[in-house]
Amino acid sequence: MIPITMGKVGEKYTIRKISGLEKVRQHLAELGFVVDEDVTVVSEVGGNLILKVKESRIAIGQEIALHILV
Repeated sequence: MIPITMGKVGEKYTIRKISGLEKVRQHLAELGFVVDEDVTVVSEVGGNLILKVKESRIAIGQEIALHILV
């Protein structure tokens, strides 16, 4: 497993694990980032990502993105 921050732009991945404190995991789940969900890296700027999950595009910072393991 690798953090989504190491993913390539344009590639589709399947979320294998969400790490971190319960508060972080809950926040990511509310945004649609759950285990076995597909996620696509739309763009990356300075470590911050725009990800496509469940037909939505969501911008997240690198610190939070490190908790999404694919």
